Amino acid sequence: MMLENMNGIMKIGDRVRVKESVVVYHNPEHRNQGFDLKGSEGEVVAIATKWHDRPVSANLPILVQFTKKFKSHLRESELEVI
Repeated sequence: MMLENMNGIMKIGDRVRVKESVVVYHNPEHRNQGFDLKGSEGEVVAIATKWHDRPVSANLPILVQFTKKFKSHLRESELEVI
């Protein structure tokens, strides 16, 4: 699965960095408090474009794994391939 972005093609397995301020509240290392992902690096583990062989238009299609316990869905505009 690939997704076109400004820097070329983003695919599963790519290392990415969050380039915009994105505050999440589900980071297990910062429980019950906001955590800004800007500058964090992780790996693309999934891209949501199909569900049960049907096309979907997910708002946050790219699933990035930052640590063993922490993943987050993000937009392609919030990420840059490194």
